[in-house]
Amino acid sequence: MRVLIVVTHLLGAGHLTRAAALARAFAEAGHATTLVSGGGPVEPAGLDGVTFVQLPPVRILGTDFRTLLDEEGAPVHNFRLAERRIQLLETLRTLRPDILVTELFPFGRRVLADEFMTLLKDARSHSPRPLVLSSIRDILASPSKPGRIEETHARILEGYDAVLVHGDPRIVPLDATWPVDEGIRPLIRYTGYVDENPEPLDRYESRGILVSGGSSAASLPLYRAALAAAQEITEEPWRILVGRGVGEADFLALRAQAPAHATVERARPDFRALLARAELSVSQAGYNTVIDLLRSKVKAVLVPFEAGNETEQRLRAERLKALGLAEIVPEAELSSRRLADAVRQGLSRRLQPAPPFALDGARESVAIAESLVLARPALHRRIDWSPVDEALDRARDRGCPIRFWWRDDDAVAETPGLDRLLALSGRAQAGLALAAIPAGLMPSLGERLRNERRVFALVHGWSHTNHAPAAEKKAEFGRHRPLDAMAREAEQALRAAREKLGRKVLPVFVPPWNRISPELARHLPRSGFTALSSFGDRKAASLAEGLIRVNTHVDPIDWHGTRSLADQDRILAGIAAAIERRASGEADRNEPIGFLTHHLVHDEAIWTFCEALIMHLVVRQIPLLRPDEAFSATNRIAALA
Repeated sequence: MRVLIVVTHLLGAGHLTRAAALARAFAEAGHATTLVSGGGPVEPAGLDGVTFVQLPPVRILGTDFRTLLDEEGAPVHNFRLAERRIQLLETLRTLRPDILVTELFPFGRRVLADEFMTLLKDARSHSPRPLVLSSIRDILASPSKPGRIEETHARILEGYDAVLVHGDPRIVPLDATWPVDEGIRPLIRYTGYVDENPEPLDRYESRGILVSGGSSAASLPLYRAALAAAQEITEEPWRILVGRGVGEADFLALRAQAPAHATVERARPDFRALLARAELSVSQAGYNTVIDLLRSKVKAVLVPFEAGNETEQRLRAERLKALGLAEIVPEAELSSRRLADAVRQGLSRRLQPAPPFALDGARESVAIAESLVLARPALHRRIDWSPVDEALDRARDRGCPIRFWWRDDDAVAETPGLDRLLALSGRAQAGLALAAIPAGLMPSLGERLRNERRVFALVHGWSHTNHAPAAEKKAEFGRHRPLDAMAREAEQALRAAREKLGRKVLPVFVPPWNRISPELARHLPRSGFTALSSFGDRKAASLAEGLIRVNTHVDPIDWHGTRSLADQDRILAGIAAAIERRASGEADRNEPIGFLTHHLVHDEAIWTFCEALIMHLVVRQIPLLRPDEAFSATNRIAALA
């Protein structure tokens, strides 16, 4: 595939560094990749296999993001902006990409909105239209004006297929810095952090203090404070790496101030190796710097960049401090004394192990983009609802009310997929039953469900472990184990689910792979269950006194083939047939039709179909029962009648 990535870095080089890492990952995956940079004229190293295009550069001074300057520091003339647009469109039209990635826009770079919107408008006119992705870091600067947030969301919904968030929601969820609404939430894809150098590091005995400050001149106060602090802390060697954005005169002045045990030199390409050998790092808290720190496992003092009311680095620094990984010196309090105190404190504390977090964001971004491209034919295929609509009309004419319910299997924790599932449930105001695996339940699931009024959990076996012989179909609660052992495990499962999920649990047993021995099914009321749910039309509404059965009937996944969306026409025919069986009396008309999903394995084709089906039922005003309604006393009475 052909991939076009467009980035303009205005202050430091972090945005360009991240975009270059994505470009390398796409190229390494075999895609013809072009990286267009509109910031300072610096070509990142290691772009083998990547075509690099430099637009007429623009930059800013300080934190004035509204005034674009040229290389000489003069305000940019409209001619230069027009020249950039022309070159950008020529690149787009020549390349005709399958995938177009805009770095930061539309969440930022509003000063270049005309340029990006011109690019997007032209891309939309191509046939086929490229997949369009927005690439953003973990923390954003949310605009103070609500109108700008609405404008950003409108641009996302109008022109983008997904938003790649290069972070880990376990460290900082996007919602922490940007008001993600239900409209754009389904488009959010967390990739993990983009590490420009994922190679493992050699471990050395650590010694000394390493000071770094990124590529801009904004760290000049940090360098000066560090040299003054070095006068107080003489028992450790200091190394100060000065970014290329600091002018030569300032650089030489820093060198002249350095005491004998401090080395001042320009930033080095082996920065991470130096970091791994240091006892302590002093730096700002930019995206790439923090990844370097986490990778290098070094103690850290962070002086986050906060000029112009910038909050990104401060929030990231506070997250690391909360994890016991860093000390913070607020930029407004920076002084040689304050920095020296923080360095002493940092040196004296024990290094805490970092929690697990995703660092393979570049390769994951490629995987997400590839899956979205592959799913596009299915995404854009027109759905012919007529078989379902005609069946619904016939059932209505026969006086047979049709109701649906929705079960999703295998939940254990809050995940981006679960968020998307719950967002769909909320948008449709549809009930949702999550069949949760008790042995694997994480606290995050209970916390996530606490305020979901229409969502309940069912008991999905115990650990979803197959106990059937290799030659037989998989089953955790089949006829392969003694009844007593399975009954004890079922009781244990209900108890564990209630401990983790509280009142969100309904006493409904959902056997993994929808298979259960008849003996255990009849025993379930003695284990505390009032209902059972598997797959297919129920033969009887009740299997034992006090136990009703409400099954699922429609599964959109091609489990034995592509493991993506099954043939769309066959799914719709299956739904229509389930309606017809109820209307004709062939199946129990009191049993609602169950829609079965597995959010953890959904690709974009499955998501798109599920969302379309749920919303079509909503438009047709077909009830999607809440789980407590589907397993209610009304159904129990009907079952026993």
